[in-house]
Amino acid sequence: MWDFVRERQDQILYNTFQHFSLVMQAVLVASVLAVLLAVVIVRYSWLQGLANALSAIGLTIPALALVGVMLALTGIQPISAFVAVAFYALLPVLRNAVVGLQGVDPTLVESARGMGMSPLAVLWRVRLPLAWPVIHAGVRTSTQMSMGIAAIAAYILGPGLGGYIFTGLAQIGGANAVNYALVGTLGIVLVALVADVLLLLLGRLTISKGIRA
Repeated sequence: MWDFVRERQDQILYNTFQHFSLVMQAVLVASVLAVLLAVVIVRYSWLQGLANALSAIGLTIPALALVGVMLALTGIQPISAFVAVAFYALLPVLRNAVVGLQGVDPTLVESARGMGMSPLAVLWRVRLPLAWPVIHAGVRTSTQMSMGIAAIAAYILGPGLGGYIFTGLAQIGGANAVNYALVGTLGIVLVALVADVLLLLLGRLTISKGIRA
């Protein structure tokens, strides 16, 4: 195992970075879209039921099935993997963003408006900071879930460590089949742990002490 890793350490490190990069970029894009959608949903409450239904349906779609759909729509290319990962990443953040924004005390919003703040200023300076702890929890959940989705997305040439797992499965009985599978699996676990630590640090830096759980 160690000889296998030593001989391929440069490629393994590169694929590890690619896996981390794919997930974090997809989560970033998904989080921005999710917050924007949540603002609209909270503004028009009749959309909440529809959003919850779509989120529930989306989370029940098997990842491999979505990968198959992306294969038919956009072909075998990295952008297909990005869209698949971003789709799953959006759903937990959207749910948490809606809950977080709805949980902001209306009296605080009214006080901010009474001080002459514009609707955009109220959103940016009052509502989002107060909702951020709940949104942040959704981002953490989304990131961990996306690590596994990115591995499955290797089926359509998504970058990262998932390719090692598929190679190991394809070579069952071969000399390095187990090594490939272990490198892919353990690598994803380590990347997930590092990402979660970084997000915890982000939370410590961006969540006010007064509202930190």
